[in-house]
Amino acid sequence: MKKLIIEARINEYQARTENPHVPWLAEEIARDAEACQAEGASIVHFHSRHADGSPDHDFSTYQETIRRIRAVSDLMINPTLGYVTLDASAEERLSNVVALAKDPATRPEFAPMDMGSVNVDWYDPSEPGYRTKGLIYKNGTDTLEYFATNISASHMKHYLVGWNVSFIRQTIAFMDMGLIEGPVPFLIVLTDGIMLAGHPGTEAGLDAHLAFMPKDKKIEWIVCNFNGNLFELTEKAIREGGHIGIGLGDYPYAELGQPTNSDLVRRVREQAESIGRQIASPDDARQMLGVG
Repeated sequence: MKKLIIEARINEYQARTENPHVPWLAEEIARDAEACQAEGASIVHFHSRHADGSPDHDFSTYQETIRRIRAVSDLMINPTLGYVTLDASAEERLSNVVALAKDPATRPEFAPMDMGSVNVDWYDPSEPGYRTKGLIYKNGTDTLEYFATNISASHMKHYLVGWNVSFIRQTIAFMDMGLIEGPVPFLIVLTDGIMLAGHPGTEAGLDAHLAFMPKDKKIEWIVCNFNGNLFELTEKAIREGGHIGIGLGDYPYAELGQPTNSDLVRRVREQAESIGRQIASPDDARQMLGVG
């Protein structure tokens, strides 16, 4: 079986109320990246944050963070385009990574593309009702065509993200159109708890995606569970040839005693090794994903 790629999804926009180990600042992110690589990660995904935890979209912050990560690890880097915290034009949303890509020292290996739009409001089942209203993660086809073309032109790899089956169908269309070339990573985003935007974090939820994953395309699927414990699915994904995206950015894992990001990566690595699947090093993952 192919080697297992582990992506450390270390912070997103998570608070520290349930787990104080969520890294926010550049030096904290770099420290976690180094520790995660030591435990078996080959990709790191991060969101820049201010000291109070709020989103930081400043180019210089991303530049500093990547320089710090590269100083202590050779992980492949997958930054954010801002999620719903940056409601802007396609050009502005992509501007940070395009600017970063101009310098080989700060060029990310990947730039993310969520292959469709989705409602991402938080639902409270105890009342019941929504905590937020009107939050739409907007990724129109025109925006995605702009992303696809300019990510390639900036010598980065597309990192595709899917919240439901329609995102897979859009991916197939983009590959058929020649806008995206494989091999390519595709993150399956399952969601639990108060986040209803994706398929549930269950075997059935994952299987719904896999039923539509094309066999004739060079796609390496990765699974994460936003707002849910991914360990209920890690063995299934490992045995079925998928890859794992895990970290405090998706879920605090308070029930496991407030682990660090590297603790989570180590747990995945140990589980894979117990099953007999080898872990991909960053160089292994580069080859598997066609990263030059």
